[in-house]
Amino acid sequence: MAVAAAVAVPWAGCCRSVTGRRARELEDPRHMDWDAVFAWLRHSPAGGVAALIVGLALGSFINVVIYRLPRKLSVIRPRSCCPACGRRIRPHENIPVLSYLLLRARCRGCQGRIPLRYPIVELLGGLLTLLAVRLAPSPETSLVWMLFALALLAVVFIDLDFRIIPDWITLPGTLIGLLWALMGAFPLRDALLGVVAGGGGLLLIALVYQWVTGREGLGMGDVKLMAMVGAYLGWQGALGTLLLGSLVGSLVGGGLVLRGKGTRLTALPFGTFLAPAAWVVLFGGQLLWTAYLSLFLG
Repeated sequence: MAVAAAVAVPWAGCCRSVTGRRARELEDPRHMDWDAVFAWLRHSPAGGVAALIVGLALGSFINVVIYRLPRKLSVIRPRSCCPACGRRIRPHENIPVLSYLLLRARCRGCQGRIPLRYPIVELLGGLLTLLAVRLAPSPETSLVWMLFALALLAVVFIDLDFRIIPDWITLPGTLIGLLWALMGAFPLRDALLGVVAGGGGLLLIALVYQWVTGREGLGMGDVKLMAMVGAYLGWQGALGTLLLGSLVGSLVGGGLVLRGKGTRLTALPFGTFLAPAAWVVLFGGQLLWTAYLSLFLG
């Protein structure tokens, strides 16, 4: 009851005051002050909890996307089931993170082990949603940031498992980013330059690498991913993402070589490094740029 009251009070304050006949319109979303709702989500502890809960649920859906999309299965039907025994997961067994703990990481039907990745993805979904709400300058921007960040979350694990980045994520994602710029979020020229710098730049690197070595070093999935990143972050953000992702990928690859678990020719899922780099640029790009300027320019 205390939690319900904590949520209900600020939510009620988001509704415009009306009297008489218009009292019935309180429940009409068209009469909701969405800026006040966004302010509540962004600044109040209860709003932060609400955003986190929504993000956990979205993270649970991203788990479905990660498992089904590379296998060319519908992400909507049928309902979630155990991959080992096929038993359908009941609603009370599908509560993000909590069900994993209550079930002790075991399927209730076959007792097969539930991978730790599932709650990790759910927690990341919650964190990314919370960051989008708390750091975005407007309600509309927070929604777009959230969609972009969650799409990248799916990319991280799909590329890690299958070495592919589905067009069903990158192509619609690029289109949404360009439409968002067209609606005035930031100059359309910056978004188009971002697509060219991100996708075209990486394509050029891939072609040069293949010409020099005679081997394919990057897939077109990585190129399309960087085009999507550029549509949202502009050419500066795309280059920052590429540099940061390449740095982390090089460090991981070097670590594998030093530990004897790989060679200089070992292929790594580049998208798994590019996507987190894009998160860093999205949520902390301005901070990083300021730190860079202060470090090298005094």
